[in-house]
Parts: sequence; structure tokens; C-alpha cells
Amino acid sequence: MLWKNDGFFLLELLLSLSALLMLGLFFMPLLIDLGTQSQQLVREKRAKQFLFEELQANLIQDRTNTHYTDTLNGTEYAIYWRQTPVNGKKEVCVKVVENTLLPSLEICAEPE
Repeated sequence: MLWKNDGFFLLELLLSLSALLMLGLFFMPLLIDLGTQSQQLVREKRAKQFLFEELQANLIQDRTNTHYTDTLNGTEYAIYWRQTPVNGKKEVCVKVVENTLLPSLEICAEPE
């Protein structure tokens, strides 16, 4: 006599759902960490872009005394000039304020 199996048993369904839940619990922290690293890289890239733009603007006109902030997508970038402690030259710095998930960031460079 042949038995006709047209579906899943409840035990098989529960076993497959629990396996999916275990995989989800394993990969969820990895995905959250990946998203945080991606946001940090975007902040670093934009800070370097602001730094480059300020250095380019300094070549055209003297901007060594300007201090301003720019907000882009809810992130505040502070651009300012300061004296270097080593040789006394001016350098431009871009500082990104920390938020709940990402630490603060400061990038500085001297004009050539």
C-alpha cells in the first residue's frame, strides 16, 4: 500500500523554523556591525572630501582664519584652522562629532 504524502509534518515545520531562527540570531550582530563600519567609512570619506575642498579653497584665497560647521545627512562636520604644535605652521582640521553608535573623528593636513 502506498501512502500519499502531500505536505510537511508539524515537527518538520518547527525544525526548519528553528534552524532559520538560529541562523538569523547568528547573522544579525554581524549585519549590524557591517552597517556600523559602513557608516564610519562614509563619515571618513566625507571628512576627507571636506578637508580636500578646504585645502583647494585655500590655494585660491587665504582662508587660514575661517572656522565653520557643515551638516550633511544629520552629521555635523566642523572645519577649522589651527597652529601645529611641531613647527608652528597652520593646518586645516575636520572634526566629526560622535553619536550613539560612531566615535568622534578628526583629520588634519597642512597645505603644501
